[in-house]
Amino acid sequence: MSEALTGQVVTFGRVLREAGLPVGPGRVADALRGLDLVDVARREDVYWTLRTTLTSCHEDLAIFDRAFDAWFLRRYSRPPRRPEADPRKLARDAQRIRREAMAARDEGGGEPEEIGTSTHEVLRRKDFAAMTPDELAGARRLIADVALRRPQRRSRRLRSSRRGHVLDLRGLARASIATGGDPVRRRFRARKPTPRKLVVLCDVSGSMEAYTRALLLFLYASVRAGRGVEVFAFGTRLTRLTTELRLRDPELALARAADRVVDWAGGTRIGDALKHYNDVWGRRALTRGAVVLIVSDGWERHDPELVGREMERLHRAAHAVVWVNPLKGSPEYQPMAGGMRAALPHVDRFVSGHDVASLEALGTLLEGIERRHDR
Repeated sequence: MSEALTGQVVTFGRVLREAGLPVGPGRVADALRGLDLVDVARREDVYWTLRTTLTSCHEDLAIFDRAFDAWFLRRYSRPPRRPEADPRKLARDAQRIRREAMAARDEGGGEPEEIGTSTHEVLRRKDFAAMTPDELAGARRLIADVALRRPQRRSRRLRSSRRGHVLDLRGLARASIATGGDPVRRRFRARKPTPRKLVVLCDVSGSMEAYTRALLLFLYASVRAGRGVEVFAFGTRLTRLTTELRLRDPELALARAADRVVDWAGGTRIGDALKHYNDVWGRRALTRGAVVLIVSDGWERHDPELVGREMERLHRAAHAVVWVNPLKGSPEYQPMAGGMRAALPHVDRFVSGHDVASLEALGTLLEGIERRHDR
């Protein structure tokens, strides 16, 4: 397949995502593998391959048809249908394309699914955008376990430690009682580790809708994991969700959070949201010494230069800035969006967050951040 067609399909997936379809990197990758198995010179083969891999229910078909006409055919009529098409034959063809795509992925060096693979392992590697509601509910416990891992810092409090460098005089005196007052065994103390402040800014715009539900479960578990976590959502404006996510019932907490965000699944103004955060919450020293976690695909619809300026302000105040982009889970991803390009010079870590395994890697990363801008 040519690079030009690959770029067209990747961008077409973004068009469908903007239109409201849950098209993630996994489905785009399946579409590319399917096109490798058909004649891309035939318009009908391209249409049916993309429709099979990029839609999941009957309600998606009308949106897909309009987007296909506008993007590939540059017209607004419906694409040609096969007059002799049999629904049962189409279903068999769809299953065949999926099987051949999976076989091609395995032959190309992917990790084949072994017989007896546990549900736990399957959910770890499955893209959030491709998960059903039942699968997402099953992944909730895995996501909650990841959220318990917090960035650490050394507090001013001291505790007994074999590797300490400060002499523990009280412990030394207590232990010397058994030896007649002679300090035979020396005892030391070291600074006690404590969770570092964690500030999360989560994009809930339309382009992130396929991942928002899973990421909100991660944010809810992070807030419930302990003190020192602040959560904000942004689309066209910034909204603080810490209070709503502290509720004990997860379904009620997520419902309250959704009610509070008035710009849910709307546009994206990353620069304006960062400026509001820096002007209001940054001046309250919330950012100072904190690890700031930004979850977004970087699609800025207003002013990318504003994103760069506000990210620079944020970077100066924070201990470290970590940007989580679910689209980075795709091997074909390139940070071409204007907002993403403007933000990257001021990001200490740039990671993916498209499945449970990537969130586990994020938890390990957050645990290991010890000093500012340590790459």
